[in-house]
Amino acid sequence: MPPEPFDFSLTTYYPIFLFLGAVIGFAVVSLLLSYLINPGRITTSVKQMPYESGMDPIGDARQQFDVRFYLIAILFLVFDVELLFLYPWAVATYGEYPVVTPSLQTVLFWEGMIFLATLLLAWIVAWRKGVFRWR
Repeated sequence: MPPEPFDFSLTTYYPIFLFLGAVIGFAVVSLLLSYLINPGRITTSVKQMPYESGMDPIGDARQQFDVRFYLIAILFLVFDVELLFLYPWAVATYGEYPVVTPSLQTVLFWEGMIFLATLLLAWIVAWRKGVFRWR
C-alpha cells in the first residue's frame, strides 16, 4: 500500500536520515583525523618562508609587469568567453532537437557568422598591433 501524500513518518525518511548521519560522521571524523596528523603544527624556518611559485623570493615584491602580460590574459578571456557563447548557440540551433524553426535557423546562422567575424576582426587588429609578439 503506497504511503499517504503527506506521510511524515520516520520510516519513510529513514534512508535519508541514515545517509545524512553518515555524511556528518564522515566529516567530523575526517576533520579530527586531519587535525591529529597535521604536520603543519610543527613550525620550521622553511615553512615560515614566503612561497613564490616554486622559486626563492628574491628582490622586491612590487616589481613591474610588462603590459603585454595583461593583454594576453585579457585576449584569452575574450576568446574563452566566445566559446561559452558558441556552444549553446550551436546546440539550440543545430542540435539533435533544435529549439528553433528552420526559417529562424538561417537568421541565427548569419548572426553567429557576424559574431565570429567580429571576433576575427578583433584578433586581426590585435595581431597587427603586435600583441601576440613576446619580446
